[in-house]
Amino acid sequence: MAKPKRKLTSVQKRARKKRREEFMTVFIHEKQKRVRHPPTIDGIDVDEFIMRNADPIWLHQNGLWEYLDQKDES
Repeated sequence: MAKPKRKLTSVQKRARKKRREEFMTVFIHEKQKRVRHPPTIDGIDVDEFIMRNADPIWLHQNGLWEYLDQKDES
């Protein structure tokens, strides 16, 4: 007979939850790999956040001229 599964301790559960929040599983060359989630601000991508909230002066000072053109068109 197979050995019965044991329950995880609270420390193991916390570690598992932290891993799930920090990493995501993707398939690379037909194998599952864990990679870090891309960085986000308030749940949206960093580039999208900058496009929505940055003013033209800040974009120019930080060398993000490609976002200046997109902001003028919209």
